[in-house]
Amino acid sequence: MHVDAPHDRISDGGDGPGGVGRRPAGPHEAAASTVSAQELLTRALGLLRGPGSATGRTVLGLAGPPAAGKSAVARHLVDGIVASEGPGAAAYLPLDGFHLSNTQLDRLGLRARKGAPETFDTAGYLALLGRVANERFHDIYAPDFDRALDEPVAARHVIAPHTRLVVTEGNYLASADAPWSAVRGLLRELWYIDAEDDVRRGRLVERHTRNGQDREAAHLRIVANDHPNGEYVKAGRAGCHWIVRVSGLPLSPEGA
Repeated sequence: MHVDAPHDRISDGGDGPGGVGRRPAGPHEAAASTVSAQELLTRALGLLRGPGSATGRTVLGLAGPPAAGKSAVARHLVDGIVASEGPGAAAYLPLDGFHLSNTQLDRLGLRARKGAPETFDTAGYLALLGRVANERFHDIYAPDFDRALDEPVAARHVIAPHTRLVVTEGNYLASADAPWSAVRGLLRELWYIDAEDDVRRGRLVERHTRNGQDREAAHLRIVANDHPNGEYVKAGRAGCHWIVRVSGLPLSPEGA
């Protein structure tokens, strides 16, 4: 399962579902389409019913900057496909489950950079993603990230043998830099979930304060870490099949 050639990428409001909301592209950007939650689900279901869907397992990737709404979109797609296709038909695989533990971040001197590309077990994520794409005979367990604990949690998600679509999401899935660039070859499609910077900033402030930081510390964390990480993520926009802003999908701070 490989990402289509660049000429198949959707980078403006004129192709694919929801061709509305066109805006001028800024630095490191291609234009985004504004789509409904239902349009996202319709396209995901199309991946299960189109050419090549009868063989193997479909893996859909969602990239985007911090607090753009990736995990909320992923859960919406998984829930919608399970409702349509039956229990276990879709499963969730978050990159955040591969955060290094706080113990390892302290050992490496990276605690203040938590969430940056170098603070993930990228090799572990790629290994599991390869298993998900190619193994179909037994359950595959995937970790998650618990924001209350501020730590990864093992085996919270399961991909069953009959699971047809796996939605994986994370900040760096569209990065062209090694080793992240290896992700694309394991995906059927890669979508970029976009949101205005000020919207994301508000979600991040709420997320950080909900998890115990005061507002000043939250703002400092955003400036020092979340913002540069988001700017790095934006460089991968043009390499995605579909760049979208989602309307009509409630996003909680924990689910953004």
